[in-house]
Parts: sequence; C-alpha cells; structure tokens
Amino acid sequence: MITILSFLIILIKLVVALTALTVLLSFTVAWYERANTKPDLIERRFTLRGVGISIWLLILETVCLLVTIILRPFGWINPKISPKFNGKKTPIILLHGLFQNRACLFILEHYLRGAGFNNVYSINTPPWRDIETLTESLVKKVDELRLAFKVDKVILVGHSMGGMIGRNYVQNRGGSSRVEHLITLGTPHYGSKLAPFAISSMGRSLLPGSDFLKTFNSVNWPRETALTCIYTRYDNIVLPAKNARLDGAENIELDGMGHTALLFHPQSLSRIVDALNRNKS
Repeated sequence: MITILSFLIILIKLVVALTALTVLLSFTVAWYERANTKPDLIERRFTLRGVGISIWLLILETVCLLVTIILRPFGWINPKISPKFNGKKTPIILLHGLFQNRACLFILEHYLRGAGFNNVYSINTPPWRDIETLTESLVKKVDELRLAFKVDKVILVGHSMGGMIGRNYVQNRGGSSRVEHLITLGTPHYGSKLAPFAISSMGRSLLPGSDFLKTFNSVNWPRETALTCIYTRYDNIVLPAKNARLDGAENIELDGMGHTALLFHPQSLSRIVDALNRNKS
C-alpha cells in the first residue's frame, strides 16, 4: 500500500512538473514573439509589474491546464439530450480544442446554465481525425438538437481548434442556415507559429500562411450568422495573438490570462454570456 501511494505521489509530482514546464516553454516562445514586434518589452521584462504579470500568467495557466487533465476521464461519458424549455431555449454546442476532450468545457457549461442557457451540450473531437470528419460529427449533433428542440438554429462556442471546426461548418458546409451565432475563444484563425510543434496533421496545417489556411480564409463569412472572436493578448498558444481575430467579426481582446484560462477565467466567461445576450433569439 505504501509503495502504491508513493508511486501515485511521484506520478502526481511528475504530471505537475511537466505541465508547468510545458506552460513555461510556451510562454517563453510567446514572449519572444511579442518582443520581436514590440522591442520595448525587453526593457520592461524585469520591472516589478512585468515579473508579477509573468508569475500570475504562469500559475494561472498551469492550474487551468491541470484542471483539464484531472477532469479528462469524465469527458468520455456522453450526456443524454434532455430538452429544457424554461430560460433561454436555443441549444448551445461547445467545441473543445486540440488534444482536449469535452471535460475541459464543464466549467463553461455550468456557468452558461447558471446564466439561463439551460440547453448546453458538447461533443468530443479527437485530434487524430481531420477537420472534415470532425465537422461531420458536428453536423449530426446540430441536426439532432434541432430535431429534439424543434428549432431552426443552434449556437456554437468553440475554443481553439473547436472554433475552426465551427467555422468550417458555417462557411464551408452550409451551416449558416442552422447556426445563429458562432463564438470563438482563442481560435487560430490565421494560424500559430507554434504549429510546427504539433504532433497531429491537423495541428501542423495551422502554420501561418499554409495552403490550408489560405483556402480556408478565402471564403467570406455568411452574413446571416453572427460571429464573435474572444481572445487574450497573452495567448501562449496562438502566436501572434492577433491571429485569433477575424475581419468582420466582433473582436474582443482580454487581458491577464493565457490560452487555456479562456475556458475558466471569470472575465472570459462573462464576455461569452454578454455576447450571447446581445444575440438573443
């Protein structure tokens, strides 16, 4: 028993250390990228404020990433559709990012329900599948919810790569007539300079200037679907952070958080609800 307990403690310490190291490396690359575009950052790196912001970002992002790891096993359970017609009826589908599963969306899901959006669902989008296959899974879920709720349209909220899947459905797969509003969170619309480190083909396709992104962004966004892009200026995954913006969308820049924290930070959660309330059906 002591041996097993010791092993678990070592394993937990290892997971925490690797998570913290991953976050540190990603923020280091992100700072290098920002410093190249804003040289004045080099002079401010060792100021009290600069050090304080850095420590806060590292701790917050590490904790948020650890939460997604702890919750991950629960994401393998697929929920049943139970329509609720009190509150805001329009169903909302949450889409997670690369190398995550639907468990990372539990806090957001709970927050939205507390704000009156009772019918919130999420699906798993495995990283080893291509974007068209994952979009097909979304097509099925949209049609399933439209039938269950007897509505014409749904709302999509996508974090990171989930936003790209939502975009693909709306602008390339005829989903504009079925989606009322798409909200993206830290989505690499114009790619990320961290893409070369991705171990999946879908991740590597997000290299800025890739043929995939050129073709993807050459299609105009349909006017009948509202589009909101929420992102953080301190994103440690989408590099540069401005690549999470889209022309023609309502772009909302946040502060004081990294990429994963967009799913947990009160400021981000409240902005999502604000965006949803501005586009009530």
